[in-house]
Amino acid sequence: MNPMDLTAYRDLWRTPGVMTLLAAALTARMPVMATMVPLAFLAKDASGNFGWAGVVAGAYSIGTAVASVVWARMADRRGARKVVIITGMAWALMMAVTALLPYSWFRVLPVAAALAGLCVAPVASTSRAAWPRLVQGGRLRVLYALDASATELLFVIGPMLGAVIVSLASPRAGLLACAILAAAAIWWFGLKQQSTAIKEAVGSRRVTARELLWHRHRLSLVIAFACMVTGFAAMSLGIVAFADEHGNRLIAGVLETVAALGSLIGGLVGGALPGGRDSYVWKRMLVFTVLIAGCFFATASVVALAIGLFASGCLIAPTVGALYERLGELTPAAARTEMFGWVLSGGMLGSAAGSAVGGVVVETFGVRYAWALMAVLGVLGTVAVLRVPPHRPADSTLESAPVAA
Repeated sequence: MNPMDLTAYRDLWRTPGVMTLLAAALTARMPVMATMVPLAFLAKDASGNFGWAGVVAGAYSIGTAVASVVWARMADRRGARKVVIITGMAWALMMAVTALLPYSWFRVLPVAAALAGLCVAPVASTSRAAWPRLVQGGRLRVLYALDASATELLFVIGPMLGAVIVSLASPRAGLLACAILAAAAIWWFGLKQQSTAIKEAVGSRRVTARELLWHRHRLSLVIAFACMVTGFAAMSLGIVAFADEHGNRLIAGVLETVAALGSLIGGLVGGALPGGRDSYVWKRMLVFTVLIAGCFFATASVVALAIGLFASGCLIAPTVGALYERLGELTPAAARTEMFGWVLSGGMLGSAAGSAVGGVVVETFGVRYAWALMAVLGVLGTVAVLRVPPHRPADSTLESAPVAA
């Protein structure tokens, strides 16, 4: 029997609206993810030090963490199209204003960055909430894996795009280019949103944030996702420290790319597997944790660590995709966008915590302990999702779980 089944991707390609919406979502997120590099350089050029750039980036992240929940909840209540387009245009305007601020106003940059973060459109949340309305059963598992794999490309191409514009022109030009591209792309994505969310919400009792989160399975999945993102931030810092120890900062970019490539391949291969058995999230988390723990012993050479990062990277997209799929199926249709908004918000906070704690760990114990920290977080995430029900291959229809406090 052929272990690979590419018909799943062919079926997705033939499903009306799926690939168009995925392409629109990725295009809309690209310029937003490219913003951080020119924003950091703009803050550095204006203030004269990277410390202020960190303050500006932190302000933007806080704004984004708040906006993820607020706009996602509003998209469930008012409809995604209007919310996405209005916030997308507001974000583009705020980025343009930030880019045009005089350097002498550098003390205002954190405020401008925070306001821009508050305007980040809920593109990722609305797209992931839409997948269960477009496909069901096994194809939904494949689509979430494909989504997670494509996101890995964004994490590589987005910052690289921002860096290229900064190097060829200037940080101001980089922010202005991101603002213009985002305005056009988010408008396109917004027009692809249907009024389905409004129709689904009609006649449904409005779910409170406590009811939505305080659920034995949904809360466990959010905790596991936050553990993974916290670990990713610590790992990124460990990669930078590893490259600095070897006296060549280019190594950091190479290792990040290797891990992202592994995730992309792992996601695509995982989506093509036939899926003939029940798929438990905790099993993927456990395998990923074991492979990450192996990186602790691979820091002796660049090649060994690259192999370890590629191997562990192959489980990133399949694991994240499984987390998304379980959340989508275990959340009421009228609250899915908000649920994914909470996930993104938890990820932003986890990223900030991972960078801070990872820095302390690296300085105190050494570079390799960044991967030890990530392995510990992986164990915590695995324990959190032990009781989450699996995705079953016999599932042919999607039934939303009832809200339980």
